[in-house]
Amino acid sequence: MHPHVSWIISRQAALAIVLAMAAWAVAGDNAATSVLIGGSIGVVANLGYVLRAMKMPEDGNPLKVYRAQAAGEGLKFVLTIGGFALVFWGYREVAALPLFLGYASTFVIFWMALLKQR
Repeated sequence: MHPHVSWIISRQAALAIVLAMAAWAVAGDNAATSVLIGGSIGVVANLGYVLRAMKMPEDGNPLKVYRAQAAGEGLKFVLTIGGFALVFWGYREVAALPLFLGYASTFVIFWMALLKQR
């Protein structure tokens, strides 16, 4: 896995853990669990994207590269929707706001990665 990709995925997971600890200190166990689950959905979806989209063709054909990226995005979408569906179906006492904040926090890392490259 490319070092930049590893950096992004590891920082997303770390941020989810830090935010879960903060939520636990402020709002308790359920909020912390919800933040951690939301962050995990983002991390798993992004990891699925990476593993699928990075299967690039050897010949560098632009159409095949585009299709690999599109397939990665499709997998990411399915994993995200599936993750939220499983949570709402199986964890009735989920705290929705912390769940979505945990998920949204994974996007902050993309901005940090862009700033890091400058």
